[in-house]
Amino acid sequence: MALNPSFGSRESYTRTAIAFHWLIALLIVCGFALGWVMTDIPGFTPTKLRYFSWHKWIGVTVFALAILRILWRVTHAEPAMPRRMPAWQRGAAHLVHLLLYVLMIAIPASGYLYSSAANVPVVYLGLIPLPRLIAPDPHLKELLKNVHIVLNYTLLVLVAVHIAAVLKHQWLDRDGLLSRMLPFLK
Repeated sequence: MALNPSFGSRESYTRTAIAFHWLIALLIVCGFALGWVMTDIPGFTPTKLRYFSWHKWIGVTVFALAILRILWRVTHAEPAMPRRMPAWQRGAAHLVHLLLYVLMIAIPASGYLYSSAANVPVVYLGLIPLPRLIAPDPHLKELLKNVHIVLNYTLLVLVAVHIAAVLKHQWLDRDGLLSRMLPFLK
């Protein structure tokens, strides 16, 4: 017997989709914060190296979870948007979600390639060495570093837009949109 029959209905996301959403969101916030802090630590201290490792582990985890989330999303319909939502808002929502999915893949990939170009191995959880996909290259290293940074700030802007839109729908439109991802708000 389901505890909440509205899960997975036309009104809310499935428990799996909700878990993917919030777990990936939490990991992205942690990875971004860690990236922000670690790059300000001068030199190559043990703390900085540990933070870099954790940052990479978070990135690999986000990448893997994003792939699973995309597979889940392709095989499970999303709940309907509120009926009174204007078409342009529906289009904007779909575009922002698409870009968020792209960035959930592109940011970890760019970081991984950056590590390869910098000749720094990625050892997931300190146990599983991941293969280098490209040879060390100082010019490519700088390019990929910049790509990784720009993609992260792009993600930051899109997440801010996403949150602002959710808050608008929750507090101004009062259309129940947030309850699709937080069913306890119903």
